[in-house]
Amino acid sequence: MSSNHHIMPLPAYILVFCTLLAGTALTVWVAFIDLGALNTVVAISIAVVKALFVILYFMHVRYASRLTWVFAGAGFLWLAILLAITMADVMSRGWLPFPTSDFLNIR
Repeated sequence: MSSNHHIMPLPAYILVFCTLLAGTALTVWVAFIDLGALNTVVAISIAVVKALFVILYFMHVRYASRLTWVFAGAGFLWLAILLAITMADVMSRGWLPFPTSDFLNIR
């Protein structure tokens, strides 16, 4: 019974770890910059890139079979669907006014 497991060298793990640390520092740095409506887009983009590094290297998907790639891609597709539904819900809430103290008869 043969096994084709890919063994990554330690320097590759260290490089990926340093890349993830740099991505975290970039996330913190961008959080203090006012980008207006792009704050969320930039934060999610950085998070997706960091998630790709974790999936490809720490979860060994880069060297896995094509079926594993299909399931990893399906996970990202499902995440995109959930984010789209959530954002559609959040963006549609602007038409309702916030209740005021007069409306609630609070005195």
